[in-house]
Amino acid sequence: MNDTNQEKKTRRRVAKADEETLAEFILRPNPAKEGLTEAVAGTDQDGNVIEIPVVVEKPLTLFLNGQEIVTMMTIGDYPDYLAVGYLLNQNMLRRDDVITAIDVDEELDLVVVRTERETNYEEKLKKKTRTSGCAQGTVFGDLMEKFEDIKLPADAKIHTSWIYALSRKINMVPSLYLEAGAIHGCVLCQGDQPLIYIEDVGRHNAVDKIAGYMFLNNVTASDKIFYTTGRLTSEMVIKTVQMGIPVLVSRSGFTAWGVDLAKQAGLTLIGRAKGKRFTALAGQDRIVFDHQASDLEDEDPRHQRAAARGTETRGTETRGTETRGTGTQIAQVEGTGHKAQIAQVEGTGHKEGQIK
Repeated sequence: MNDTNQEKKTRRRVAKADEETLAEFILRPNPAKEGLTEAVAGTDQDGNVIEIPVVVEKPLTLFLNGQEIVTMMTIGDYPDYLAVGYLLNQNMLRRDDVITAIDVDEELDLVVVRTERETNYEEKLKKKTRTSGCAQGTVFGDLMEKFEDIKLPADAKIHTSWIYALSRKINMVPSLYLEAGAIHGCVLCQGDQPLIYIEDVGRHNAVDKIAGYMFLNNVTASDKIFYTTGRLTSEMVIKTVQMGIPVLVSRSGFTAWGVDLAKQAGLTLIGRAKGKRFTALAGQDRIVFDHQASDLEDEDPRHQRAAARGTETRGTETRGTETRGTGTQIAQVEGTGHKAQIAQVEGTGHKEGQIK
């Protein structure tokens, strides 16, 4: 075993995207932002002393007007988007609701969404369903509430060239995933352009943040594509349909109920989108095969997510072998240490007018 007093080695992946690719994103991860990760010392398999960044997880309690709704575990960025998106996807906010203020208290780890309409969801909060999210999400009330009434645009299309381009661009962008792992990402896209890329410890949080961004910025959903790094579960399908987005793409696999719901809603469901491969199990009629996978170059391994590397073939399926380095952990933080402040959020200020 090596001397544990030797200089610590820092382990992290490096993503290198060109300026043109970075410029396509209206909003993207900032892994260097203070408070999202913290350095933790440990020991690797060879006995070397190492120091790695780990994602910081903290509680955020959400109130709708005067009623406490839920406490979520999150990385803590964009609490306004997370709060609004969560309430929308729980059918506690209506599309025609007027939000008068979003108050964030960083010291108490809470966010209050205030609306013109009086709200009371006491009965709804009694009916709880735990989801399959990695950070154990919760949905309230009827899981299928309003689902069957939503009509997705039948004329929406997704080109195979867009799938390949989006995977390459998203993988090359600096992110918390590449910095520390233990994170999920969701990306709102249009054509082959990634627009809004947001991460969190649970995929349900990441999708809620994008839903909140879309609501607060009046973003049209019918011509968008939703990309996620997480599994294509029933919850992901339901939330994508509720947002009005006709195409859902993931690097991960499917659940049977997720596929059934996608077929029921007319959602195009594409999974296992890794490198040159993908599988579509619903809504295949929207796919335009304009680019053959054989024409593409392999992704640079430095830019691939773990699941796209070191694959092993089992029968007709190709499954990724996850290699996220040594000892990736999540450090739970019970207090933020930030000074208390109340911030009223009326808009986002993120390149307004560039996304519709």
